[in-house]
Parts: sequence; C-alpha cells; structure tokens
Amino acid sequence: MEVTELAVPGTYEFAPRPAEDARGLVLEAMRADAFAGAIGHAFHLAQVNLSVSRRGVIRGVHYVALPGQAKYVCCVRGAVLDIAVDLRIGSPGFGTYAVTRLDDTEMRAVYMPVGVGHAYLSLSDDSTVVYLMSAPYIPARQRAVHPLDPELALPWAGEPAGVDPVLSGQDDAAPTLAAARARGLLPTYADCLRIERLRERTGPDRTTTTPR
Repeated sequence: MEVTELAVPGTYEFAPRPAEDARGLVLEAMRADAFAGAIGHAFHLAQVNLSVSRRGVIRGVHYVALPGQAKYVCCVRGAVLDIAVDLRIGSPGFGTYAVTRLDDTEMRAVYMPVGVGHAYLSLSDDSTVVYLMSAPYIPARQRAVHPLDPELALPWAGEPAGVDPVLSGQDDAAPTLAAARARGLLPTYADCLRIERLRERTGPDRTTTTPR
C-alpha cells in the first residue's frame, strides 16, 4: 500500500495494490500497520457508514464539533471527486483543500483527521462511499460549511459535465467559512491535535446513537 500526504496537513491518501486473476481481484482496503506508520497512531474504529449518491450530488462540507471525528473514506462503487478542507483555525493550511478521485477501479482511500471537513461530488449514478469513523454519529455535533462558498472556491465546476449540483436542504443552508468562523463554530488547530493525541492513548468516544 502506497501512502501519500496531501496538501491539507495530516490528511493522507492510501493506494492499495490489487492482486488480480481470472476470478477478479483482492486488495487491502486498510492496513493497521501502514496506517499507524504514516499517521503515527492507530485508527480507533467506532462506526462504519455507507452512502449511495446519484450523479451530480454534492455532500458536505461536513465536520463534527469537538471532540470531533476522524474519517477513513473510500468509494467501492462508481466514482466521486473527494475533497478534504482544512477548517482548523490556526492550522498552517486553514482554508485550503486537497482533491482526490476515489473510484471502484483504483480503490484509493483518504484519511481526514479531526477538524478537517469532508465533501464529495458523485461522478456517477449509485456512487457508494464507505466511511470508517473514529467516533459515532451524534446529531447534535454535526456541522457544515457551504460547499459552494466562493471563498473556498472548491473545484466543482464542470464535474460532471452538464449536471447541476444537487445539495441537501441542510447543506444548502450551511454558513460560509467566514460566517462559521465569526460564529465560533470552527475548531482550533491546537484543540484538534490535542484530541487526536488523546484518542491515540484512550481509543474512541463510546457514546452511541442512531445515524441519520
């Protein structure tokens, strides 16, 4: 498995090496040793979610109020344009983003630490994205920044050609990056690093709830 750090600090792309034969293929979607070697600590799994989206759907930019949530994301069917956005005030990469195409051909995955926002655009019908999460879904902690915020200028235009973006009502009503910062909704870089180090020692938040 090849591991590459992306433009957003602490965010990594994992590229497996499939073993193919006449039957199909087998690959390592995640390896604990490869992950820990790159990130510096283990990934403590608390929940696995799956989403299916039609072509043109944008989900995000989503993040979780502190103590936050780290994600390991891959696309097992179809293709998505996956974007990690640095929402951590004080981070050297604050407001920047990293783009990765995730699909069912190369089967790449992206890890996003606590405080990094996540969004993607579905490039095909029935794109299926799997999320491994370090903390369970808790509705009261869910946050979002508008994916079409001009300040972020995320590269949605023209992908996929001829399709207008489809957003949920909740995402369409999300604040801009500047508004979220002014309202005190964004985490600080220092707090995010502290929580990542704490989870390294103690494991995931054990609180449970039903995902939406």
